[in-house]
Amino acid sequence: MTERHDEGPHEHDRGLSYDLPVLARRRMIRLMAGASLIPLVGCTSKEETPASSSSPASSSTSSSSSSAACAEIPEETAGPFPGDGSNGVNVLKESGVVRSDITKSFGDSAGGTAEGVPLTITLTVVDAASGCGTPKKGAAVYLWHCDREGNYSLYSEGVTDENYLRGVQETDDQGRVTFTSVFPGCYAGRWPHIHFEVYGSLADATAATSITNTSQLAFPEDVCDTVYATEGYDASVRNLSSLSLETDNIFSDGHAQQLATVKGSTTEGYTATLTVPV
Repeated sequence: MTERHDEGPHEHDRGLSYDLPVLARRRMIRLMAGASLIPLVGCTSKEETPASSSSPASSSTSSSSSSAACAEIPEETAGPFPGDGSNGVNVLKESGVVRSDITKSFGDSAGGTAEGVPLTITLTVVDAASGCGTPKKGAAVYLWHCDREGNYSLYSEGVTDENYLRGVQETDDQGRVTFTSVFPGCYAGRWPHIHFEVYGSLADATAATSITNTSQLAFPEDVCDTVYATEGYDASVRNLSSLSLETDNIFSDGHAQQLATVKGSTTEGYTATLTVPV
């Protein structure tokens, strides 16, 4: 079961010292698995071909199937705003949380809509023990992220009555879940990212119990630069300028498995895909 991280409600992340146990586990996993066994499924590095022109997700899935072994997705902190009952509110037990379009609030919320450049997120959950070749059908993913202004619904001032940009999906026969959202902003101190938790079943997810994996998805810098040049992302331009994947307190020890493949445009919207070995 994933270790819970109950961080203060007024912090985005506590920083490197708080996450050292998680980072140490990740380094140990890499040492045990060996660099040659860690797949670059659905990912690119900053020095490789930009994610905006990377291979389709189908090609990535095919590549992972041929791997003799693969490492699980790195474990990360859920941050201070999970909304899963571990730090205050629990959106997972609310009727309506199982949905693909997470741009709008639901239930008894204020009914707001998150604005921003359209983004479709597809995660493919696969069995790491089988060499990433076997989809995890019937698992579930809870996904959440900040809005264009860098605020988290349920927690941040001004959006505590909203629950947008949060949702749960059950994986299909191919292990996939897809969410319709908006491109998240960049707030001070953290590289642009999306949080997600993997559960063994939809029943576990909606009961907020038995998490199997907690991790984060990162975005390529070139795509962030393009998106943040559009209306509404002004603060993100300033915040991103002082950050890098190499210095981020979550991704600095390695981000190859977490860097999404991103395609699209600001006018038509973007797609972000990532394979998640569990």
